[in-house]
Amino acid sequence: MKVIITGASGLLGRAVYKTFKETNSNYEVIGLAKTRVKNDLKQLDLTDKAAVESFIEEIKPDVIIHSAAERKPDVVEKNQELAYELNVNTTEHLAKLSLKYKFSLTYISTDYVFDGKNPPYEVDDTPNPINLYGNTKYQGELAIQKINPDSIILRIPLLYGEAESPAESAANILIDSVKDSSKKTEINNISKRYPTNVEDVARVIKDLTVKSVEQNVPIKGIFHFTANEMFTKYEICKTFAKILNCSSDHLIPLDSQPPSAAGKLSIIYYLSK
Repeated sequence: MKVIITGASGLLGRAVYKTFKETNSNYEVIGLAKTRVKNDLKQLDLTDKAAVESFIEEIKPDVIIHSAAERKPDVVEKNQELAYELNVNTTEHLAKLSLKYKFSLTYISTDYVFDGKNPPYEVDDTPNPINLYGNTKYQGELAIQKINPDSIILRIPLLYGEAESPAESAANILIDSVKDSSKKTEINNISKRYPTNVEDVARVIKDLTVKSVEQNVPIKGIFHFTANEMFTKYEICKTFAKILNCSSDHLIPLDSQPPSAAGKLSIIYYLSK
């Protein structure tokens, strides 16, 4: 089985790449990256449609796991055109190529496609993203469903795991606040999430791929996957403080939503499906 993983230099992509490499020595696993190209990753700009098609035509993959995205909401807002190109147009292009070159496509989506008003969400609930990031990921879902409904769409929540820097994860980055006891820091104690380890997500992606491609089990459509423990960011910080054996007295739980944050908090109670 030939497997291409986009975004293989990212937090999730690295875990997916490692999982496939370690699963079966007969797999040919190719990880793609644009900037952080290291080890045996291949450099490819996914927004270069001609280059992408040429690469796929050469490799002839059985599977593409599309985890590449601009996933930081603040960066998406600042670079809207680029974010749309990567999160929507690139996804649409891969869906078209999956039909032309007959490979299985798995698209990694997010719980940000929901507004958080009526949790928990099932796979057939109607998305209603409240920020641009969630909207671009939802537009990617719609493009895939229209072009190749036999593809797999996997929605995942807040991720954490082995990171190159804490900033790679909205959970990991809280470690910096825990360690810096030089000042009082307000931490959100309202939004409830299900932080999930990237290694678990990678295992699920691998299992779905093996069943659908190698075992020829008809798997398609939308899936949800998450861990089952719920935390606010403040509770995550308290957990980190315990693990690191340091004080959390400088952390102030923010139990009310300030006006400046109205409409921006993604309050998601996310259950596995």
